Amino acid sequence: MLPDYFILVLGYIFGFYMAWNIGANDVANAMASAVGARAITIRQAIFIAGILNVVGATFIGSHVTNTIRKGIVSTEILNDPHLVLIGALAALLGAAFWVSFATWKSLPVSTTHSIVGAMVGYGIVAGGFSVIQWSKLLAVVASWVISPVFSMVISYLMFKIIIKLILSREDPFLQAMKLSPIFIGVTFFVVVLSFLLKTPLGKTLSVGTSEALLAASLSAAVFGYIGKQILSRFITDRQKGAEGIFRVIQIGTSCYVALAQGANDVANAIGPIAVIYFMVKTGSVGTEVPVPIFLLFFGGLGIACGISMAGYRVMDTIGSKITTLSNTRGFCVDFAAATTVLVASKLGLPVSTTHAAVGGVTGVGLARGIEAVNFGVIFKIMLYWILTVPVAAVTSMVIIKILQLFL
Repeated sequence: MLPDYFILVLGYIFGFYMAWNIGANDVANAMASAVGARAITIRQAIFIAGILNVVGATFIGSHVTNTIRKGIVSTEILNDPHLVLIGALAALLGAAFWVSFATWKSLPVSTTHSIVGAMVGYGIVAGGFSVIQWSKLLAVVASWVISPVFSMVISYLMFKIIIKLILSREDPFLQAMKLSPIFIGVTFFVVVLSFLLKTPLGKTLSVGTSEALLAASLSAAVFGYIGKQILSRFITDRQKGAEGIFRVIQIGTSCYVALAQGANDVANAIGPIAVIYFMVKTGSVGTEVPVPIFLLFFGGLGIACGISMAGYRVMDTIGSKITTLSNTRGFCVDFAAATTVLVASKLGLPVSTTHAAVGGVTGVGLARGIEAVNFGVIFKIMLYWILTVPVAAVTSMVIIKILQLFL
């Protein structure tokens, strides 16, 4: 049997690989619509998302992680310390292999669901089918419908509102400038509320719902006013019309999604490493373990590397292969994805940012007519969503058996 510190080194390697995959696949959630709408270039998207993911992971990411992601497996499997170490390694590698394959095929999948599937595989090997919380696994399956449909409806309605209030008017530029405080304000309302209610930052600050609503409302009013002043001063080219105004707003929404992604998704890579780190240091592990800040930074760095090296693949699929995006449509996609994640999380419903982003793109496509959407690409993406949990589970089980031969 190899010493525990060697397993810890393997944990760092596998964890970095998982973080790399999160960056390579999930960056599309934040930046695909901005790139697809030509608000920014792919190179700019990679640079912005890389920095914001590191900042989000390090400073807003949770300093406590659940030993078992999403409570999908009973904690009774934590009794054997050595099997916990091997299980954490297998979960990282099993999830990472599947996300790598999906990225190679340029298709977006949920990294959260990948780690959930890998944990299911670990649970079955460690304690049999009885330790799997099937009701919670059913909730994961439900998110394949809830997230994209909810986001699709929001983006569809938002784009129809923009068409009615702005794009169909005689002077769309003037109308967009006049209404910009409302769209900026609504966006900031969702962003501030998301950070106070959805991310670990809100838990750290112990902000209640009423205080969060007040802070979000004040932010909406202040930034709506400031935003219009900035737009009035710097957006003077009327030929670009309303799209020029929404280009600036859309860049802001994309930056928010990237920051939140780093804060929330870093746990998919760092959670299992924290379990290994804590187990090696103390010899035991509970249902929650502390996460040192250097591990959060380490995970953020891995995500940034994945973004820079392979982020363009999935970004191209979401940004241009489902439907044609403009700046107004891209804004609707980001707004819908952010709102879906916020509302679903607050209601305790299962949610995936990846699924919400795809649903948002589909919604703005449908707003232009059913022929504007490439359903061939959507059906292929949905197939990969369905395969995520079982494939990650089986892969994790195989890896555990292999690791048990050597560790």
